[in-house]
Amino acid sequence: MTQLVKTIETPTQPQRRRASELARRGLPLAVMAAAIGAFFGLGLDQYVTFDALREHRELLTGFVSDHAIAAVAVFVVLYAVATALSLPGGAVLSVTGGFLFGSVLGTAWIVIAATLGATALFLVAKTALGDALRSKAGPWLRKMEDGFRESALSYLLVLRLVPLFPFFIVNLVPAFLGVRLRTYVIATFVGIIPGAFVFASVGAGLGSVFDAMEDFTLVGVLTPEIVTALVGLAALSLLPVVYKKLKAQRADA
Repeated sequence: MTQLVKTIETPTQPQRRRASELARRGLPLAVMAAAIGAFFGLGLDQYVTFDALREHRELLTGFVSDHAIAAVAVFVVLYAVATALSLPGGAVLSVTGGFLFGSVLGTAWIVIAATLGATALFLVAKTALGDALRSKAGPWLRKMEDGFRESALSYLLVLRLVPLFPFFIVNLVPAFLGVRLRTYVIATFVGIIPGAFVFASVGAGLGSVFDAMEDFTLVGVLTPEIVTALVGLAALSLLPVVYKKLKAQRADA
């Protein structure tokens, strides 16, 4: 009799479970919203500028020289958090990575940090929003999800290589389309390497600009030659998709 009573749920138990589930899913979003509010409320955005980098140049380079491992750890954590929260200044941080660590190592730390941050945002979006959006969406999203999942790696590489959309948009959309975590991480890590190297290389030469007391902006960083190269890489990443479609057409014929 006791066991039977235990198995019978009161009417409020499903409601409590649902409320608990909603709270669990909403907690990461609440934390992110609070962190974003604190970032702007404390005026931290004023430090993510090239003027701030110029002003604190000696302090930063001295810290890197005296505490190399700690400097890398701090940079990776800050960059990953900024990416996860979709804070402004990603390009400034990328150039700063090249300025502090050089073009090669700077690229490595940028790619690692950006992948970590993007993956964190992907997991939060998939857990808190992905299932709910897919359940309420119409057939169009399910068709898009099926097509995207079929060649997710190729499509994601294109989105990473060519800056057609803001970085945070590309971080979020795959979470709503049922992309696997492993595919997302691989495409993100590989796809952002060329762009990260461009910005890190610019940052590696930023010291001479500061020495000349010249102003620096990101205008012209992505030159036509660089964009053409990125588009070429994106086209190569689409070859598997083209091959599958041609193969399917031949099979149907």
